[in-house]
Amino acid sequence: MFIEPEYDVIVVGAGPSGTSTAITAARLGLNVLVLEKQQQVGMFKRCAEGFAWGLIESLELKLPRKCWTQEIDGSYIYAPNMKEFLIDMGKTSGYVLERRVFDKWLAEEAVKAGARLIADVNVYDVIKDKGFIKGVKANFLGEDYEVKSKVVVAADGVESLVGRKAGFPLINNPVLMDSGFQYEMAGIELKDPHKLEFYLGTKVAPRGYLWVFPKGENKANVGIGIIGNSPETAKKYLDDFITKHDRFSRGSVLEVNAGAIPVGGLMKNMVMNGLILVGDAAHQVYPIHGGGIGEAITAGNMAGKVIWHCIEKGDWSEERLGDYNKLWWDKRGNALAKSEKVRETIEKMSDEQLNMLAASITKDDLMKIVDGNVAILTKTLLKFGAKNLQKKIFG
Repeated sequence: MFIEPEYDVIVVGAGPSGTSTAITAARLGLNVLVLEKQQQVGMFKRCAEGFAWGLIESLELKLPRKCWTQEIDGSYIYAPNMKEFLIDMGKTSGYVLERRVFDKWLAEEAVKAGARLIADVNVYDVIKDKGFIKGVKANFLGEDYEVKSKVVVAADGVESLVGRKAGFPLINNPVLMDSGFQYEMAGIELKDPHKLEFYLGTKVAPRGYLWVFPKGENKANVGIGIIGNSPETAKKYLDDFITKHDRFSRGSVLEVNAGAIPVGGLMKNMVMNGLILVGDAAHQVYPIHGGGIGEAITAGNMAGKVIWHCIEKGDWSEERLGDYNKLWWDKRGNALAKSEKVRETIEKMSDEQLNMLAASITKDDLMKIVDGNVAILTKTLLKFGAKNLQKKIFG
């Protein structure tokens, strides 16, 4: 009743990358089907829910008030020795979203654009024919379907079953994956309910950081991301931190979230004949802080346009879909690759070295480093005479 036998585009996964692909493709006149595995869109989240105002503007999102819980105007960043950096933007610089509401809003926008979206569908295989991916095999409420399409979009997360079934060479190196764990907590004390908090250091969060993202006066996402092959779990590091801080340890847990976060391994090729990968499936995440919402929407918009162009030309081969690779690397990939270099540099630093860096760095330089500026990091190390440290880090 709900699923037709054939579409122009089948999108597997109704997260921000999948629904953004569907919105763009449907607005351009393509017949689009979106299939979501969970019983409801936005059922699970794997993020702290932060979204920068600059991205909202650049993506031209008309974000409804219902989609966010708190305005953010700055951050507190703490070195391992607890040296504090206060970055006060003086105005709203972003929001902490309510991902379930936000994801459903994007899904509704896809439907308004003309796409059909169905939740609780288990896509368990792809249809292959003469070297092309030509659809998917799925089960909806106990009934099996084989649905054909010109292009399949794998927007089904970092584990991407669709990508693997298609034979795409997906390699999830644990060194390039962070293990994330988060509590949504209430009854806690925040330094400032309009500012994010970040805590650095190998004893706090090896290769990653610990975060506090406010969702109200006494409510926040309190989470952590650490290197994927750590001998200790992310939960243990987070629990240790919470136990040591009364303003968190007295709080209550409203929700628990956990999952893998890609922080590297950017793909030069994200397409096959009849197939495109978007979002976490293509490791399209900002390597330094692991944020992926803006990257996912950006990639989805690009993918939708490229798919439309290919279908208009009657050619959705790997070569023609490869325009998506060129477009994404030109607009986002090269910048993210530079940011990955910064992350690789910082992760080699001990807590003592991070403290030395914190003792000399300016707030402006810190913002540039977060934006992926390796040159600023090198300059800062030289500025306080740490030539041996620079050599040890950079080689």
